[in-house]
Amino acid sequence: MIGPLLTQKVHDTLRAGALAVECSLDLDRTKTTVEVDAAGWTWQGRRFPYLESCKDRTIYHWAGESFQPVQRYTTSLIKLVPTKWGPPTFEIDGIKMLPTAHVSPYADAERKVGLIQPQGKAILDTCGGLGYFATWCLQGKARQVLSFEKNEDVIWLRSLNPWSPPAGGALTLTHGDIAERIVALPAGSVDAILHDPPRFGTAGELYSQVFYDHLARVLGRKGRLFHYTGTPNKLTSGRDVPAEVMKRLKRAGFAAELNGDGVLAVKR
Repeated sequence: MIGPLLTQKVHDTLRAGALAVECSLDLDRTKTTVEVDAAGWTWQGRRFPYLESCKDRTIYHWAGESFQPVQRYTTSLIKLVPTKWGPPTFEIDGIKMLPTAHVSPYADAERKVGLIQPQGKAILDTCGGLGYFATWCLQGKARQVLSFEKNEDVIWLRSLNPWSPPAGGALTLTHGDIAERIVALPAGSVDAILHDPPRFGTAGELYSQVFYDHLARVLGRKGRLFHYTGTPNKLTSGRDVPAEVMKRLKRAGFAAELNGDGVLAVKR
C-alpha cells in the first residue's frame, strides 16, 4: 500500500480544526477518515505529525520518521508534482513531462492509447514515465506491454505514485534506454507502439532516422504508432518538430498524420 501522501491542500484540511476529517491520502484515488487533534493526526491506527512547512506544488510521503518530498536529485531534480485532477505529473529540472494545463495527464494518456487500439496487442511503450500509457493499455486488454524507462529516479517516483501501475502480469517494466535496447527486439515483435520521448534537445537520439527505422522494424505490418511531439521550438526558433518527425517516419515506411499534440502513424 502506498501512503499516506500529503499535498498542501490536504495538509491545510487536516489543520483546519475538525475532530474528524474526510480527505484523500492517495492523491484523490480514494477518500478516508482521519482523526485530528492539535498535536497531529491518526490514520489506520498510526500517529502522524503536521509538517513544519508544507509547500505548494510538492507531494510528501511518509519516510518512516517524517514526511519528505517525493523528489530526488541524482543528475537532475526529478519531482512528483500534484495536479488539480488528482493524478500527478512529474518534472525534471522544473520542466513538466506531462500535459496538465487543460486536461488530466491520466485522461490525456487514455485518449492517446485509444489511438493505437490496444486490445489483444503486444505494445512497446518506449519511455514509460509514470506508467499512464501502460495503465490504459492494460485497461484496454492489451496482451502484453513492454515498457522501458531510462531513469531510475523516475521508476522510484512510480513506486510512490498510487496512479502508476505495478509491474507484473501483462506489464514488463525494464530499467533501460530504449535507444540502446531496441536493437535487441526481434523484427515484427510488437503490434503497436507508444513513443513519448523527452524534448528533442535532451534526447535527440529518440527522434533520429536510425531510431525510427528500428521502430518500423520491430512493428508488425499495419501496426499503429503514436508519437508525442508537442511544439517545443515553434515560438523560439520557428522549428517545426512535428513536421520533421513526420518526414522521418515516412522515410522509415510509415503513413503519418498530425493528431493533437503528436503524430499518429501506421506502418505500410
